[in-house]
Amino acid sequence: MEFSLSLIINVIITIYLFVDARKREKNSWVWGILGFLFGPIVLGIYYIQTGRKGLGWIIVILSILWFIFAVIFGIIGAVFGLFA
Repeated sequence: MEFSLSLIINVIITIYLFVDARKREKNSWVWGILGFLFGPIVLGIYYIQTGRKGLGWIIVILSILWFIFAVIFGIIGAVFGLFA
């Protein structure tokens, strides 16, 4: 069995979004499913939608930067893999 930290983080985000959306009378199923599929970026968007804009924008920006770095390092790894 493989340990996947990102899966655990997405499940935690999903549970949080599902419970908090229900408290704020939003569609909890939609937010939960989106949170599971897209993770932290949806959490940031949810915070922006519910009025916690500062924290929301920080999470969105960090999520986008993390994705960009992952793509760049993946490309660099693939290029070095071709010449190894």
